[in-house]
Amino acid sequence: MKKKNKDLPVILITNDDDITSKGIRSLVEAVKDLGKVIVVAPDKPQSGMGHAITIGSPLRMNKVNLFGEIEAWQTSGTPVDCVKLAVDKILHRKPDICLSGINHGANHSINVIYSGTMSAAMEAAIEGIPSIGFSLMDYKYDADFEASKGIVRKMVQYVLGLKNPDKHLLLNVNIPAVAANKIKGIKVCKQAYAKYDEEFHERIDPQGKKYYWLTGEFKNYDKAKDTDVWALKHNYVSVVPVQFDLTNYTLKKQLEKQLF
Repeated sequence: MKKKNKDLPVILITNDDDITSKGIRSLVEAVKDLGKVIVVAPDKPQSGMGHAITIGSPLRMNKVNLFGEIEAWQTSGTPVDCVKLAVDKILHRKPDICLSGINHGANHSINVIYSGTMSAAMEAAIEGIPSIGFSLMDYKYDADFEASKGIVRKMVQYVLGLKNPDKHLLLNVNIPAVAANKIKGIKVCKQAYAKYDEEFHERIDPQGKKYYWLTGEFKNYDKAKDTDVWALKHNYVSVVPVQFDLTNYTLKKQLEKQLF
């Protein structure tokens, strides 16, 4: 028997590359038959926004027809704003799952801190909504997301199939930019200690004024074989369980002994 709409899980989809990106369209296509899908996403690119929210400026939101019969809204806000608006003003309830992505580019290692994709998923998890952020290691506008769709579908079906999921469940899923037959499998990983060694290039504009352009080289300082960077380098999908509790419990115990 076919499930009625009211019995289907509600799937909220957002991203940081904007509502017209190929990545979010691929995400919608991968899961559109798994539940009642609602898309709420930024009207312009918001990469690197992290967990930013809009304060002191009005937010605007309007309905768009980009995904056929699937309800979709674009907003002037950040990815985190999109999640907040979706829950409060569109759904008037918490969805059963929140999906963010598919991001054009990796969100492994330290990138999770800066990522608008992952911050949207994290905001949902903070609100008690199981969430997954998806990223493909291909920054090109016309990146090929075909292999990613199968991974997305498998991960979403897994989470929706959990009988009693942790309401703060948050997964960071990164997918190597290779054909489906080249993906070796899925590895549950830890976040690598890897980051960009950054510098600002100083340049001169046509008016003779200085401006700066951030550049950097990605370096991996973690050579362990259970990290997201290692998995992706070896053509595995990396899945990192993420939490928003930033407490350093080891240091907490040490301080308790030394200070009190």
